[in-house]
Amino acid sequence: MLEAHAIEVGYGQARALTGVSLSVARGELVCVVGANGAGKSTLVNTIAGLLPVRSGTLEFDGIDLTRLAPHRFIAHGIAVVPEGRRLFTRMTVRENLEMGSLVPAVRRERARELARMCELFPMLGSRLDVSAGALSGGQQQMVAIARALMARPRLLLLDEPSLGLAPLVVSEMFEIVRAIHADGVAILLVEQNVARALEVANRALVLDEGRIVAEGERETLLADPRLREAYLGASGNE
Repeated sequence: MLEAHAIEVGYGQARALTGVSLSVARGELVCVVGANGAGKSTLVNTIAGLLPVRSGTLEFDGIDLTRLAPHRFIAHGIAVVPEGRRLFTRMTVRENLEMGSLVPAVRRERARELARMCELFPMLGSRLDVSAGALSGGQQQMVAIARALMARPRLLLLDEPSLGLAPLVVSEMFEIVRAIHADGVAILLVEQNVARALEVANRALVLDEGRIVAEGERETLLADPRLREAYLGASGNE
C-alpha cells in the first residue's frame, strides 16, 4: 500500500530524514516511536505531502507521490491528523468536520459521514454547532480525528494524538484508534507514549536522528534491552 524507499528530506541545508525505508500494508497499524527531534513529525508531513522528498521513492498503491501535488494526496486516500490538532477554532465543530469532506467523491456522502462520525464520537452529536475553540483538549483531538475520517481515507496518519491529554482521555483516544483500525483503515501512528502505541500496533519502527534504527513486532523490540532503554522508555530490568 504505502512504500517508502531510502527517502531523504531536509530543511534548507539540514537533513531531517536520511535513507528512511518503510511500508504500511493495507489495513495495517504501524507505529513510529523515538525521542523529540528524531524526525517523526517530519516523516508524517512528508507522507502527507507537506514536505518534498529530496531523493528516494514514495509510493501509495503504485502512485508516485513525489510527482503528485500536495492537495491531491487526500483524493488518493491519505488523510492526516497533525500534531496540535490545528482546528479552525472560530468555526463550529460541524464546519470543521465539513472541511474534511471537500473531495467531490466524498462531498456527496457528507451527511452520512457526519452521522457516522457522531456514532464513533458520541460527544460530537450535541456539540456540532459549538465553536471548536470552546472544546476541551480531548474533545478537540476527537474533532481533529473525525475531520480526517470524513475524507474516508484508506491510510490515516496520526501525529502525536495523545500529546497534552489527561490519562483518562488518552485511554479513550487509543480505544478509538483501535476501532478505526478494526474498521479496515490502515494507520501510521507517531506517538511518544510508547507503551500505549505498542499495545495497538502490528509493527513498530524506531526513529533516531532521522534514521530508522530498529523495526519489528512489539515483542521483538521489547526483547532487546538496549532498545528498551535507549528508545522505548524502559530500563533493562522492567
